[in-house]
Amino acid sequence: MAEGLYDRYMKAAAANRAHGETCEGCSPDARCDTGQRLYESFARLQDSYLAQQKQKRR
Repeated sequence: MAEGLYDRYMKAAAANRAHGETCEGCSPDARCDTGQRLYESFARLQDSYLAQQKQKRR
């Protein structure tokens, strides 16, 4: 069965968090290339999930 949007969003959040905890090149003010990619993926999925939730409430 295909993963739902929420599951992908949570996995992206976990990957972003895990990378930030171990990467010496990332800080609150700057990210390495991998950290930036993970953050952008997380942010895109979060935006999509929140938009989906907003649509469901209408």
